[in-house]
Amino acid sequence: MSDWVDVAPEDALPPGEWVAADVEGTDIAVFNLDGRYYAIENVCTHDGGVLTGGEVDGNVIICPRHGARFSIITGEVLSPPAYEDVATFPVRVEGGIVQVRDARWD
Repeated sequence: MSDWVDVAPEDALPPGEWVAADVEGTDIAVFNLDGRYYAIENVCTHDGGVLTGGEVDGNVIICPRHGARFSIITGEVLSPPAYEDVATFPVRVEGGIVQVRDARWD
């Protein structure tokens, strides 16, 4: 079972903001959408570019390289040129710290 990894203090990640973190070798982006936290792999499935730095439109991240859109909540790809979803990860807040873990290999 993978361990929970500290990402940021809760007060450092206000609504509408995101932070990128390395979690056991995986680049993950954690978003605060209206007080709820979501984590997705920070890699576009179209060409491997980094998603963060792209525009966030509601609960959608738009890849800054070629415009593919992904749901921050589900990881679902919403528009080409990507056709594969991005991985999602569990997020929790413990003691005022936002934590995430990569549960894919548990």
